[in-house]
Amino acid sequence: MSTPVSPVAESTALARGLKTRHLTMMGLGSAIGAGLFLGTGVGIAAAGPAVLIAYAIAGFITVCFMQMLAEMVAARPSSGTFSTYAAQAFGPWAGFTIGWLYWFMMIMIMAVEITGASAIVAAWFGISPWIPALVAIVGFTVINFSAVKNFGEFEFWFALIKVAVIVAFLIIGIALWLGLLPAGGFVGLENVSEVGFMPNGLSGVATALLAVAFAFGGIELVTVAAAESEDPQAGVHSAIRSIIWRVSVFYIGSVLLIVLLLPFDEIGEADSAADSPFTAVLELANIPGAVGIMEAVIVVALLSACNTQIYGSSRFMQNLAVRGDAPASFARTDARGVPMRAVIVSVVFGFAAVALQYWNPPGLLAFLLNAVGGCLIVLWIVVALSFVRLHPKLVATGEITEVRMWAPAVLPWVMIALAAGVIALMLADADGRFQMLAVTVVVGVIAIAGVIHQNVQKKAVG
Repeated sequence: MSTPVSPVAESTALARGLKTRHLTMMGLGSAIGAGLFLGTGVGIAAAGPAVLIAYAIAGFITVCFMQMLAEMVAARPSSGTFSTYAAQAFGPWAGFTIGWLYWFMMIMIMAVEITGASAIVAAWFGISPWIPALVAIVGFTVINFSAVKNFGEFEFWFALIKVAVIVAFLIIGIALWLGLLPAGGFVGLENVSEVGFMPNGLSGVATALLAVAFAFGGIELVTVAAAESEDPQAGVHSAIRSIIWRVSVFYIGSVLLIVLLLPFDEIGEADSAADSPFTAVLELANIPGAVGIMEAVIVVALLSACNTQIYGSSRFMQNLAVRGDAPASFARTDARGVPMRAVIVSVVFGFAAVALQYWNPPGLLAFLLNAVGGCLIVLWIVVALSFVRLHPKLVATGEITEVRMWAPAVLPWVMIALAAGVIALMLADADGRFQMLAVTVVVGVIAIAGVIHQNVQKKAVG
């Protein structure tokens, strides 16, 4: 029988300095990124107004995923979150695999974000992109070296900028749609009626689902941070509930306004802020400097997400070390409860991944980034299966709290079925197949390493 991870020694204990508002903003900050501001148009172009169905499906998966995590985190707080629960449900090899997979995903995402932000900043000042990339990495390293309550406060205000922009966009968009701005009269359903609700049929919705399936990725970071909150049980419950409805309003509200305000044939994939549907709406409202505003917002979004990735990857590394799945030295924390060595190793590998972005060896970078794209679906399934295994044990041992998953015998399997449907859609698409191949190879390599590691540990103990 698997047992909860025992309390660690004081030298490896994380501090508890995060407030609920910190958790909430960290989750929001991770979920609201360039994918929203640049990628929204892809799903709309594929499905038209019916993209809302795709977002509803993705949202349902995310809500179930987070509520299952919330139940387990409230009962057994751990910075290793789903990695810890996978180990408790299926054995150390599973925790090893999912822990290192998530760490790899965060490192690669960090590299993509810092590369994207530095490219925009470099264009502003006419300098080489590596300069702002280096400045950002160094700055975030210093921030992550500080006590967790200071990190939480910094990220709170950083993420608040993005939230304020989204709220402002929603207000401007609603006013524009109602005809309250000088830019024009009441738009109504004119743009929707021209193309219909589902212009490309169910196949368009399926294509859109692939584009938006992972839109809510990043919310799970709140469960990593919960282990450092002042009250994990109350904090994670309140934060997750707040994050879910706010992100839903932000995403679905923004998409709905874009669909209502912009002609269907003008919405598509955006490679830059100038092509973003958000920019198009702001220009429609005659907001001066719309492109510059969106560029600044995208930079803030990318940098904020990068900062939280450094935090999350360092805590995962520390937890892996505590469990014996990473070198023991990375488990140590300083007097303030900060895992300094884990932060350093995450930053070093993150900077190496940034260098990989600029080097861009043929085929390797594309393969790794595609693997990252499929990691979240692995997390969905692992969390659901871990929950199915652990929920009865939490009930039997009395560890269960008032934070509970709804319909625990039904909804986890519904979510798994929907995740399997997403996989089927991916396998039917050429790019999706490559994505699944990449993540399968990466998961397979890490899993084999996990089994070998487990056997080595057994022999050492025996």
